[in-house]
Amino acid sequence: MAEPAAGVDLDRDLCTVTVMDVPRERVLGAVPVRELAAVLLGADACGVAAWAVATASEYAEVREQFGRPIGQFQGVKHRLAAALVTLEQARAAVWDAARALDDPGQHGVHGQPGVTLPPEVRLAEEATTLPPQGQLAGEVAALAPEVRLAVGVAGVLGAEAGVRCAADAIQVLGGIGYTFEHDAHRYYRRALSDRMVAGDPGVWADEVAALALAGVRRTMEPDLPEDAAPVRDSVRAHAASLRAADPSERRRRFAEEGWIMPHLPEPWGRGASPLEQVIIHEEFRDLRRPNLGIGAWAVPSIVRHGTREQRERFLPGTFAGEIVWCQLFSEPGAGSDLAGLSTRAVRVEGGWTLTGQKIWTSLAQYAHWGICLARTSPGKPKHEGITYFLVDMAAPGVTVRPLKEINGDELFNEVFLDDVFVPDEQVVGEVDGGWRVARDTLSHERVALGDSWGPGSRHTDMAAFAARLPLREAQREQAGRLWAEGQAISALGLRVTLAQLATGTSGGMESGVATSSRGGKESSVATGARGGKESGVATASSVRKLLGMRHAQAVAEFCWALAPADPYWSRMILTTRAFTIGGGTTEVQLNIIAERALGLPRDP
Repeated sequence: MAEPAAGVDLDRDLCTVTVMDVPRERVLGAVPVRELAAVLLGADACGVAAWAVATASEYAEVREQFGRPIGQFQGVKHRLAAALVTLEQARAAVWDAARALDDPGQHGVHGQPGVTLPPEVRLAEEATTLPPQGQLAGEVAALAPEVRLAVGVAGVLGAEAGVRCAADAIQVLGGIGYTFEHDAHRYYRRALSDRMVAGDPGVWADEVAALALAGVRRTMEPDLPEDAAPVRDSVRAHAASLRAADPSERRRRFAEEGWIMPHLPEPWGRGASPLEQVIIHEEFRDLRRPNLGIGAWAVPSIVRHGTREQRERFLPGTFAGEIVWCQLFSEPGAGSDLAGLSTRAVRVEGGWTLTGQKIWTSLAQYAHWGICLARTSPGKPKHEGITYFLVDMAAPGVTVRPLKEINGDELFNEVFLDDVFVPDEQVVGEVDGGWRVARDTLSHERVALGDSWGPGSRHTDMAAFAARLPLREAQREQAGRLWAEGQAISALGLRVTLAQLATGTSGGMESGVATSSRGGKESSVATGARGGKESGVATASSVRKLLGMRHAQAVAEFCWALAPADPYWSRMILTTRAFTIGGGTTEVQLNIIAERALGLPRDP
């Protein structure tokens, strides 16, 4: 028996159904109706969100107020960029839940080693079952906890994204969006209906928290094609050989055999394809390849833009750990607006003299060399008169002054350059062409920061900590929401990897995440709602950096609130404040996403 149910959706009739009598032959068996509904409705909500972001962005590009398009106003631009980020996070969560439900290997009564599920999860698991193919309706097997975790994350983020993005679209559209003259209200109503039928996101968050705190984890590894087997056999053999070597020999071989940055061309890397990079990451996980620090940003730029002599002089020592780098880019008057730098380089016999002040220079007190931007042609437009230099940090005229940060560390420094001589052979790229080289370096900086988001303050760190503490109901829900956000960020990284594998695009895949250092087209990430005029690595890494840095701060704040006297989280709540500043502030990342992914007009 069906009874009409009230709702706001004008295009979907809702009803409640009471089962009176069902013939045995019509019984489907136990199926995860609630879970399937959450994923399907989450997918529908993502479609609503994509329409909302695209429609509002198109409107913002042409609607003029105060003599210019409203898409130029930062408030509008940031609202739409944030909506796209919300959409991409939800897409990743729903996609991951769908592939989890579609994986036959994840259906059955089995858990993860060392995981004991709490009673409320076991009861829910018994009520949510799938019939394996060929079995009778009564002979069913439960969904695996990992699948339930993936579905729960989709339940938290999927339908909610539709509501948030549709509401933002109405706000951008203004009065017309509030009337029946525009379709925006129909999409908003559909989003509300999706959320109503999919279930309260708070309830899903409770279930996610129960699973995560019990130790359930979602594996985020790409499924590789059959032709990957020979590649894996070869890489695994190399890994075994390196594992057997003594540490000093291993370090030498890492450098000489191109394992540190395998995507680089030989002899500095291995010219590894995206598939090879993924396999190297998986097989070398326990080998602790050297971390080059700032060198990982400098090396690709020297490889791409430097001379043969520069490559031979600097790269072997960097890979061997003998050269430590710092980045001399930011200045007191040129942070996010880096092209506004004022450090000047004056031509002298045999080279240049550099004069100016740099700031926020990480590890400058330990660095041997710095990559430096200086203005060589003050009369040219600001992006065209910059040159990229390699500066000897021990040269006369270089003064380093450490800065104490709020957590007590002295990672950052001020660097003063007083008539520092830099010979011509230490110019990378063309004179006055340094901005092009710098953009290449900055793309690697965003990739590195995006791939290492929140070290020590991830959702997994939160779960391990919170599992030891008694949580109130509101705290459990908050923990579930934080876990959902973190797992979706991981899924977003996997989507980038799979897109790279599908297209074969060359680039760096650090921490299992593929990105293109060539600024090529990026698929699925940050371009799905509306293909921007300029999309690529900067956009994709900006999306992940924005999500990851904010998430790391939220995790630190949550864990500190649980135990304010805990020394580790007392440190992390201070440390994470820098995450939304370094490598481009949150506001700069939103501008990048708005302009490059959504095609909104740049500020005049």
